[in-house]
Amino acid sequence: MKNMFRLALTLAIAVIYSGYLQAQDDKRVSITLKEFEDKVNKEGAKAQIIDARSFEEYQQNHLKGAINLNASDDTDFQKQIGKLKKDKPVFVYSIANGRSKALSKKLQSNGFSEVYELPGGFSNWVGSGKPVESTTGSGLTLDQYKKLIHSENVVLVDIGSKYCGACKKMVPVIDSLSLNHPKDLKVVKIEFFENKQLGIDLKINSLPTVILYKDDKIVWQKSGVSSTALLEKELLSIQNRSASLTPVSGH
Repeated sequence: MKNMFRLALTLAIAVIYSGYLQAQDDKRVSITLKEFEDKVNKEGAKAQIIDARSFEEYQQNHLKGAINLNASDDTDFQKQIGKLKKDKPVFVYSIANGRSKALSKKLQSNGFSEVYELPGGFSNWVGSGKPVESTTGSGLTLDQYKKLIHSENVVLVDIGSKYCGACKKMVPVIDSLSLNHPKDLKVVKIEFFENKQLGIDLKINSLPTVILYKDDKIVWQKSGVSSTALLEKELLSIQNRSASLTPVSGH
């Protein structure tokens, strides 16, 4: 009995110590979007902002004052961080938090003491109406969008980005739905970063986001990857509700 108690105690201490070491190793600070913005503004023109996305993405849209850093090329990476101050805050972002997380850890391992990730990523920043430097147009207006989604059928709107990994997983799902519903489903695809104002108007803060409309009204919405089975289920539910509301003609 004593041996079992000692073993359980040893395991518990090991788990606690492991968590402590992990916390010490990961010095990224979890903050809100507003706190991130406030900290960047406090640093002003001296803010060290790093865009962890591809150069093509960076050229199209980025935070003011941000530099694009290629973490996959170690020589270039070391050259770029050599221009930064390790004892000052560093602000990192990507579309969501995938690439920014990896870059943040690499910065920490290279001696940066204060690393902040943009919560929810660049898509959250853009969707929240925060300022960006952009070379793309304003995209669709809300009125143009409303005309685009107008249909007697159910309308599926897929809001994503060609650069977003999770969005790419939705391509075969949407294609499958289009093939399965050639006459009763209208599919509209929106490139989020080319339609930033529309993203703000629709309150889109995460990619991908799928919205289902019936009679110009939102009947279902979900952010993140959705399966074909889930969307088929929702489509069937919408169609059944519509059928139950259809008046029966008298004889």
